[in-house]
Amino acid sequence: MMAEALAFLGVCALVICTPGPDTALTVRNSLIAGRRVGVLTAAGIAAGQMVWTVAASVGIAGLLQASQPAFAALKIIGAAYLVFLGAQSILAAIRGVHRNEQRLVRTPELAPWRAMRQGLISNLANPKMAAFFLSLLPQFVSPTSGSFAVFVPLGLVFCLMTFGWLSIYAAVLDRIGAILHKPRVRRTLDAVTGTVLVALGVRLATQTRS
Repeated sequence: MMAEALAFLGVCALVICTPGPDTALTVRNSLIAGRRVGVLTAAGIAAGQMVWTVAASVGIAGLLQASQPAFAALKIIGAAYLVFLGAQSILAAIRGVHRNEQRLVRTPELAPWRAMRQGLISNLANPKMAAFFLSLLPQFVSPTSGSFAVFVPLGLVFCLMTFGWLSIYAAVLDRIGAILHKPRVRRTLDAVTGTVLVALGVRLATQTRS
């Protein structure tokens, strides 16, 4: 039992620490409006993962993965959303629309509730999450136990680990905010994070099902 728990935590840590759309979005929003918004973005992402956990436990995620049209539609929606968010950052970098750049003051350009919603939508619109939870969680579920009763606690652990890891990004970016919010650095980071989001969106759209 202890070995299985450590194996599960190890796999979760490896997956969570590997940068992807969730990390890029958290970094983007933290740069835009600070630590609180970054943490709320992470909370939205974790909430989306919890929805996928429940969906996997009751079979909904399996039905989605089995349906080629539904899987493809959700993939396109998720990819388009990532490209949209990335394009916003790139345009901000190009236009230099940061009115308080000269004072090095962080301008709250993203409402907290909107940041949380972005995290939630970004995670829910990623069909790869369905495949992930369907492939990871069953490996740690005993055939004799109820799937829902075991899936949910395991999924909750994964969600909390994700929230904690992404919150660290927000905290670190907040600590070095004075440097990151210099005009030239800020525009560069906007361009980089925007490009990463667009690239991740394009990759999601062009990936074939495994």
